[in-house]
Amino acid sequence: MSISKNQLKTITSLSQKKYRQKYKLFIAEGVKVVNELLNSSFKIDTLFATDDFKTDISSDKIIRISDKELQKISNLKTPNKVLGLFMIPDEKPLQKNGLSIALDAINDPGNLGTIIRLCDWFGVTQLLCSRETVDCYNQKVVQASMGSLTRISIKYVDLKMYLIETKLPIFIADMDGENVYKSTLPKEAILVMGNEANGVSDELKTLIKNKISIPRFGETQETESLNVATATAILLSEFKRSY
Repeated sequence: MSISKNQLKTITSLSQKKYRQKYKLFIAEGVKVVNELLNSSFKIDTLFATDDFKTDISSDKIIRISDKELQKISNLKTPNKVLGLFMIPDEKPLQKNGLSIALDAINDPGNLGTIIRLCDWFGVTQLLCSRETVDCYNQKVVQASMGSLTRISIKYVDLKMYLIETKLPIFIADMDGENVYKSTLPKEAILVMGNEANGVSDELKTLIKNKISIPRFGETQETESLNVATATAILLSEFKRSY
């Protein structure tokens, strides 16, 4: 069986957020990522797979294609046996306790995907995103998350209003903040990470008193900043270290 023109059109359109929202579908590629999604609560719409991809799902959900056809629809440099269309699930209710990460206008899909993996690694089950943050169902985000997308509740919110209304302590990652290694960090909090180029917006900075930073130890002190995903990993490690 080959890919129809309508299916090809749908797959191509899902590179755009407006069509992902219209069809309530997103793309995942490769054996590891697709299997993680198949073994989760996410629902499969259609799998486009070569004959050497083995799965137990219902055959009416699978369209067997050639390597050449897979290459035609894939966004990977080296396509890996399968491309799946999965249904975007309904958002889960907000959780009002525990440790959450909040992202203020993160633009890079690779950074968001890595931060989703970090949340999974450090046991942070909720990720809050400003509406300006890249869509978590962007294909590059899905690939970079390496399956962790299935285990993290991701919510897009009016971040300013959420932070005004929360009763949890809020911490902002800021170059001029207190040395994180000398800070007392609570078990339950919201950690706000900012845009790759501009950091946390001034609008949010004025709301929040707790600012923490990662000190530079290099002799020249010339490095301007850390990658946001790297900084998130270091700060999460410190939040979790005492507990």
